[in-house]
Amino acid sequence: MGILDELGNSPALKGMLSQLGSAVIPVVLSEVLGNGSQGGLSAIVAKLEQAGLGDQVKSWIGTGQNLPITADQLQQVLGSDTVRQLAAKFNIPVDELAKVLAQQLPAAVDHASPDGKLPHTA
Repeated sequence: MGILDELGNSPALKGMLSQLGSAVIPVVLSEVLGNGSQGGLSAIVAKLEQAGLGDQVKSWIGTGQNLPITADQLQQVLGSDTVRQLAAKFNIPVDELAKVLAQQLPAAVDHASPDGKLPHTA
């Protein structure tokens, strides 16, 4: 195991990335879900559905439990270039950004659709 592997497994580094992520993720989510390069919430939902993730999206918009999405699935939908650009913009490792976004996106979409449907302005 190399020194970079050891650093990557360091609890202190993971804790720091977690804190950084929790401070930056709301901004990143607003960029992804806002009217930024991804086209807003409706566009993200459409991309996820087109990628075969309709069941997950329905669970987020609906009133039941949110189904998970993986970092890899999200990265495929958003595009690797977009994820890399966001990671660079906010100075977060790409893998960490994708992982945290995958954890936070279901709750963000759920929160944006409290009545079980997307808002018309999304």
